[in-house]
Amino acid sequence: MKDKRIGFGITGSHCTLEKIIGPMQKLIDDGNEVWPIVSPSVRDCDTRFGTARHWLEQIESICQRPVIENIVTAEPVGPKLNLDIMVLAPCTGNTIAKLALGITDTAVTMAAKAQLRNRRPVLLAIATNDGLAANAKNIGLLMDKKHVYFVPFGQDDPVGKPTSVVAHFDLLLKAMEAALAEQQIQPLLR
Repeated sequence: MKDKRIGFGITGSHCTLEKIIGPMQKLIDDGNEVWPIVSPSVRDCDTRFGTARHWLEQIESICQRPVIENIVTAEPVGPKLNLDIMVLAPCTGNTIAKLALGITDTAVTMAAKAQLRNRRPVLLAIATNDGLAANAKNIGLLMDKKHVYFVPFGQDDPVGKPTSVVAHFDLLLKAMEAALAEQQIQPLLR
């Protein structure tokens, strides 16, 4: 995969942020253009997994452009950038619920909405503690939505967190290639 224009929406599953760095760097190394788009949680929250500044600097360094961090700067994504694909990785339960219900209140949801409006693929790499509970219905709604694709996912800790599901981030690039071909990578549940 090269010469693609990729929106990369990053939401606040802070424990999985490290898992997107390698794939993001590979996309750049392979000759793609990547526009990083962050949720307020990524932009503002310092956690035990790193400070907001650390993540923003690392992402901007890889992509060689500033992050899109608010609705105003995300609004032109649809009409001006003409992205080939919009990736949301990690995609939290909060963002899943917003996408399922058509709520646009962050830069990431604005960019995803614009991509769907333009009938172009949106790929979700979910990471949520309630994927098999409160957010199961929202995941189901999105699975039935045209132009929405998923990175295969599964339970990350069936005993300790039985409702938690996380994408297999090692399949992110392969899932992107499939989504660009309007295909859902299978098997979805692993």
